[in-house]
Amino acid sequence: MPTSPPATAAKRAVVRLGTEPNDLVAEVRTLVGAGVRIDEALLDAAMRGWSENTRRAFRSDLTLWGQWCRSRRVQPAVAGPADVAAWIRVLAGTEASDIRTRAMATIERYLVHVGWAYRMAGLSDPTSDPLVKFERKAARNHLGVRQRQARAIRFKGDIADLDSPASGVCLAHLLKACRRDELGLRDAALLRIAYDTAARRSELVAIDVAHIEGPDGEGAGLLHIPSSKTDRKQEGAEAYLSPATMAAIVRWRRAGEVDKGPLLRRVTTHFDGSIKSVGSERLHPNSVTLIYRRLIRRAWEKGLLGEMGESELERWLKGISSHSIRVGVAQDNFVAGEGLPAIMQAYRWRDARTVLRYGAKLTAKSGASARLAQRFGEDG
Repeated sequence: MPTSPPATAAKRAVVRLGTEPNDLVAEVRTLVGAGVRIDEALLDAAMRGWSENTRRAFRSDLTLWGQWCRSRRVQPAVAGPADVAAWIRVLAGTEASDIRTRAMATIERYLVHVGWAYRMAGLSDPTSDPLVKFERKAARNHLGVRQRQARAIRFKGDIADLDSPASGVCLAHLLKACRRDELGLRDAALLRIAYDTAARRSELVAIDVAHIEGPDGEGAGLLHIPSSKTDRKQEGAEAYLSPATMAAIVRWRRAGEVDKGPLLRRVTTHFDGSIKSVGSERLHPNSVTLIYRRLIRRAWEKGLLGEMGESELERWLKGISSHSIRVGVAQDNFVAGEGLPAIMQAYRWRDARTVLRYGAKLTAKSGASARLAQRFGEDG
């Protein structure tokens, strides 16, 4: 019986890391053509060093670059700096096009991944040319480099004292807006887990029943997070679950008959909104933002958001993302007086700049300039 040839290093990495069949080798091959020899050692190292999200972004970004080259009737393998520069101008919105304008951080990511693809293929990297460097600088001047931050969903909203009543869009009001059926119980469990753990959407949807330990004598529990975006060594982490969150999980599991497997599952409804079924498959990561937006609209319809008008509601819905509760958790911790190291350790942040950026608006409201302005305002 014939035996198959031994797997190459890159193919072994594909199997080991669970990369989709349409793997990075195929993506780079599609980009540069069949006649180009790919540096498989470099590709193997990249697949072992990159997270799953990075590999996914790499494939997506190469697809976009390939589409751009085809629109200019240029073969990607022979595309030059002028083609990259034109792409940057269109992405930055400095040149008229039907292509949606991107944030500068997104453009930078595209260029990094495209450049890696050319280097993996042993080709000259068109993204490293001086022309491209100047176009990047021009794009930064046009767009600015400040990243858009998701609007925060804090537990009680934008309040300076954690003992104050809940205000506006906040976790407390979204919990009140949850339905009393299986859909609402699933949503309430999702909200509470997201707040207790500051988990990313990929971490939330990856939770299995077996990952939850407890409750203990006080009703609290622990969530085991096997891996995350920043956990390159796959060491895992533990996150605290409050008694209220554990109770919400129990209610959802009982109503949805969730005994094992994925915890947060898809709930389908009939046309009239009544429950049709609780699925066995886990939520898709993109569903998290949609759930938050649906609950905000429902809270507004129930009059839980005060005097908020439709225009402000739409601004909220546009600014919300799956990161919104994670941002809110950071802000609530700053208000509670927690130090930066403790926040980073508890919620698995590796970059202090990210956490400080989340707290920047609170700092502006409570800093020296705010206190001085308030004092003179009172004297006036």
